[in-house]
Amino acid sequence: MNRTGDESSDITAPSGQDATRPRRRLWLVSATLGGTLLISAVAAGAALAVTSDEGWAPADSVALQPGAGRGSGSPFGPAGPGGPNGGGVAPDESATATLDVTDATDEQEAGVVIIEAANGYSRSVSAGTGIVLTSDGLVLTNNHVIEGSTEITVTVPATGQTYEATVIGRDATADIAVIELEDASGLDVADLDDDGDPGVGDEVTGVGNAYGEGELVAAAGTVTALDQTITASTSYGAAGETLQSLIEVDADIVAGDSGGPLLDDEGEVVGVNTAATDTNGMPAAYSAGTDIAGYAIPIDDAMQVVDTILAGQDTDTVTIGYPAFLGVELATGNSGSVPGGMGRGGWSEQSAAGAAIAGVVDGGPAASAGLRAGDTITAVDGVTVGSADDLRQILDGYDPGDSVELTWTSTDGGTQTATVTLTEGPAA
Repeated sequence: MNRTGDESSDITAPSGQDATRPRRRLWLVSATLGGTLLISAVAAGAALAVTSDEGWAPADSVALQPGAGRGSGSPFGPAGPGGPNGGGVAPDESATATLDVTDATDEQEAGVVIIEAANGYSRSVSAGTGIVLTSDGLVLTNNHVIEGSTEITVTVPATGQTYEATVIGRDATADIAVIELEDASGLDVADLDDDGDPGVGDEVTGVGNAYGEGELVAAAGTVTALDQTITASTSYGAAGETLQSLIEVDADIVAGDSGGPLLDDEGEVVGVNTAATDTNGMPAAYSAGTDIAGYAIPIDDAMQVVDTILAGQDTDTVTIGYPAFLGVELATGNSGSVPGGMGRGGWSEQSAAGAAIAGVVDGGPAASAGLRAGDTITAVDGVTVGSADDLRQILDGYDPGDSVELTWTSTDGGTQTATVTLTEGPAA
């Protein structure tokens, strides 16, 4: 049994040739854009590590290499560990292995797209994969593929057609997002399985934009376990999300495959490729080991989140649209990250009261109001801000286009007040 994305739940937007290729050892540490993005952003195509009984590894979106012609670097400071913020270090070609993949066939490419998610403020680009749900351009992918993005470009490999896309909604806890292609029509739609999870030992194939190289490849394998729980964290070592009820496979799921389909032997989508681990204990994208386990979100679980998003229902975990954006970088001493700014800055000391600013986005609302690095926001619309967490909670209650009165203490000790209009920020 199968269903197309169009048929699964009345989905509408709210009101080959063998391709034997070396495994390149990509250091994705600086692909975590939490240090360069703006308050509600964590990472566009963040390098996520997986903690399980087998080990840990980056999840399967990859920051495109600076050498590939993409811009990189933080607007706020020097490069982070491993390379420029938003970019990776050049691969170590001395550590290579052979991936067991082939070029995706026409049938495997049907209903699959390539995603590039960019953050215009940090000049970073990441790559992933998506599953087409409707012929007019609704696409399912992982949240971590589009998280922190200000611009999303989607390419249909079968036709070469490229579309701009916007985020309809996302669930960071489930690592699911829905994006919509602009002015799309007549797209091939993926066939979604409706028979439930596959069984252990079943043959499956992961399809994705491996290593962000701009073409779809297919990695064959078998289901090795069901109902798996993993903990994903950034490659900086920061705590991440726990994902449950995952399908484990022995296919070569690698960086760039995130958001792509896991197909059964009938070519139907049974899961969403999400993470991978090397059972030798090293990241799959870092090492030349051959024992790789991949993880996929069951398609039924993913579609439950999709239905909530398309119903326009904000919940404790689901966010619809884009957040309000202030455009400040918070000092390190202020815990947490805040909508409209970023959570990693240049100060180690926390101000006695307020949210200390490590930097502002050029041309953003905060910069236009006159805030500068070293200032401390003390109130929003008369509500006292005692910390970065306070600022986050307050700004969470606003939408893009809302005007707020900011009060801050400048570096010379004076008190300043200005009214700013919040803009549309990067996908949280």
